Amino acid sequence: MSDPLGIFGGTFDPVHYGHLRLAEESMAHLGLGGVRWIPAGNPPHRDTPQVTAAQRLAMVRTATQDNPRFSVDPAEVESQAPSYTVQTLERLREELGAQQSLVLLVGADAFAGLASWHRWTEIFDLAHVAVSHRPGFPVEAASLPKALSAQFSRRRMLDVAALKASPGGAIVTFAMTQLAISATQIRKLLANDLSARYLLPDGVLDYISSHSLYRNP
Repeated sequence: MSDPLGIFGGTFDPVHYGHLRLAEESMAHLGLGGVRWIPAGNPPHRDTPQVTAAQRLAMVRTATQDNPRFSVDPAEVESQAPSYTVQTLERLREELGAQQSLVLLVGADAFAGLASWHRWTEIFDLAHVAVSHRPGFPVEAASLPKALSAQFSRRRMLDVAALKASPGGAIVTFAMTQLAISATQIRKLLANDLSARYLLPDGVLDYISSHSLYRNP
């Protein structure tokens, strides 16, 4: 079986170094062969992003272009339909086959809300789930909603080798370098004509500047 493939979705509004470190460290911690970035085109659970889906896709491509183990999937951006994770995973299964190990990468905060996602229990039929957390703050079953806690307790694997042994179904966790960076913070800085340098790649900043993104009207 080939190495597991990380699946990293999000609005990336804009993509920043926190996203890049999560993807990079997931490969090291989890033995992934690569990470496929999937910017959401029409995220149903969030406010409409300030910039277009095509612009967010372009920023992700700019941010990831120098890493040969990163790939960018434009399918959600190119679709007019709402971006649901379970449907994206179904599409990837059709493309990559039933035996390819897929690992959905999520942060601890997003994972805590997993039970509110569309057809969430079916995600485990399609992929593993890897949850990143701050050092010293592991994910605990007792802190999760009841239905998710039960899934977490049943599916939790301590050995990441389980990710390669099967196509999906396990939950693993890993601590990642804490970077106090958020897209909300970056948008606020840019809206107030303040510097966001060193929070995201220079190429992304150049794109934002050249397209006059995130500025107050």
